[in-house]
Amino acid sequence: MNSSHDYLPLESSGPVYLGGLSSSEDINAQILEQYNKLSLSNELKRTHFFMGRFENTYIPVEKIPAIETVINMGRFYARQILKEDIDQMKMGFWFNEMKPGHETSLHTHEEYEEKLSAVYYIQAPPDSGDLIIHDDNQQRSFTPVAGRMVLFTPEIPHHVEKNISNELRLSVALNFGY
Repeated sequence: MNSSHDYLPLESSGPVYLGGLSSSEDINAQILEQYNKLSLSNELKRTHFFMGRFENTYIPVEKIPAIETVINMGRFYARQILKEDIDQMKMGFWFNEMKPGHETSLHTHEEYEEKLSAVYYIQAPPDSGDLIIHDDNQQRSFTPVAGRMVLFTPEIPHHVEKNISNELRLSVALNFGY
């Protein structure tokens, strides 16, 4: 299990923050292995069917225990960014599997009372689709890097470009709120 000293210092770029694990290879391999074992199960909840794929795959933490490292990192950064007692907040997470040719439509995460959204990259091959943040009539591009976490306010519109690699891109998204 990673501790807070394994987390990269939080960098701010406007309403977007960057963090991550200083060494993510082992935990990402564990998450990917656990995910692959479960991903074909009919027991998983999948939602948001757009562009020929389900954008969200929900797996309970007890079925994929390695994800706790990512959740703890998200909480660590959320405390710094929100400066609130996040232990009183709800936290939800889901996996986003993007096979070659897949992309994510423009959306926000403000359906409920979210305060902070995040994405953590488990597997991010080159050309697997940049995260595009639409901030103040400009677009900012963030290339996915395995082990990196991108955090932003939920009302910011964003999408993910098409995965033009020949490999799977796997990330996990988190929301913190009430």
